[in-house]
Amino acid sequence: MKKSKFIKSTIILIVGGFLTKLLGMLVKIVLTRQIGLEGVGLYSLIMPTYLLLISISGLGLPTALNVLIASRKYNTKNLMAYSLFIGLTLDILILIFLFCTANILSNNLLNEPRLYYPILCIGFTLPFISISNIFRSYYFSNERMYPHVISNVLEDLIKLICIILFIGFFLSSMESTISFIILINILSELSSIIIFLIYFPKFKITFNDLKPNKKHLKAIFKIAIPTTISRLIGSITYFLEPIIITFVLLKLGYSNQFILEEYGIINGYAIAIITLPSFFTNAISQALIPIISQNYHKKRYRYIKSKLSQAIIISLLIGISSTVIFTCFGDIILKYLYNTNQGYTYIKILAPIFILHYIQHPILSALQAMDQSKINLKISLINMLIRTVGLFIFTSLNIGMYGLVIALTINIMFATIYGYYKVEQTLHI
Repeated sequence: MKKSKFIKSTIILIVGGFLTKLLGMLVKIVLTRQIGLEGVGLYSLIMPTYLLLISISGLGLPTALNVLIASRKYNTKNLMAYSLFIGLTLDILILIFLFCTANILSNNLLNEPRLYYPILCIGFTLPFISISNIFRSYYFSNERMYPHVISNVLEDLIKLICIILFIGFFLSSMESTISFIILINILSELSSIIIFLIYFPKFKITFNDLKPNKKHLKAIFKIAIPTTISRLIGSITYFLEPIIITFVLLKLGYSNQFILEEYGIINGYAIAIITLPSFFTNAISQALIPIISQNYHKKRYRYIKSKLSQAIIISLLIGISSTVIFTCFGDIILKYLYNTNQGYTYIKILAPIFILHYIQHPILSALQAMDQSKINLKISLINMLIRTVGLFIFTSLNIGMYGLVIALTINIMFATIYGYYKVEQTLHI
């Protein structure tokens, strides 16, 4: 029964992931053709900041809920109530912080004054993202994948419709264009929240469900804090990336226009293409978490290793086949999707490395499900040091954006190999 449920959940997530990826690809195609290379570069510059703030506001609560609810040892309603209160409180504090620091972030750190208003817009989207992610974790932990799939598809549909119908009104300036793209997330996340509420069980809420519970709070923070720090480290690394690259390359004599365009090509075109099949590995990883969490508490280590081995083999096959396709036909794919050939050189270099990236997803998800958040934290911390120091060193070699490519390569190799070693160690096999 458990095996069939795992397979069913994985298939639902793969189908849903395919639809979401297809719609997401359409969104990117329409968006990149509308805003051009300059717009893609600006959007790529602000995305690390956006992801950093999402990590802070999330506080690892969705991951903690996923593991704790799946274990069937805690009061679900109490966990949800705690998470919503903590998440929304953080969102309000972050919004106040952005009003005080947006000018410094845009002018002094990102060296791009046009990102002032887009940074402020990020703050208004965070409460909707937090609520949506908390509800999403409830469905994952209970292996109810339909609401998740429906919400994801609806989110991208709304984004696509908004971009097609309304972005033309904001193209007069890149500042208003990027702000509009960010604010679309309010509508898309709100649609997800509505879907989750429609499918949500009609719980009878009592005082006991809402009153403080030290056991639940401790359980939440035991997972949430290491997870948050781990994600923060990753997000801070990503946040520092354009700052370091811009600082070093400007010192070496590269123009700001070159940096903006090349960074946009790598992130907006090359990596966007290479990660297209990631919905397969994401689906497998998401379906693994509740299965591994339940069986880890029962010490069924061989069963866990069997499931994880299956996930890694499937992810590896996806990675190899994708690499062959992107290496041979990357220029055609770029031309068809984004009406450009720029980025093909980066694709040929990065595609083989991303084979390891595909199998990294189930490995790190397995560690999370086995309450090994501290290991993920350690991996993130070492990765941050490798990537940050590597960016300084390799970018200083006066090889343009290839310094970023080398740092990214080392980063992926370490996280995957070390993560697998720690999984083997945790399972005692």
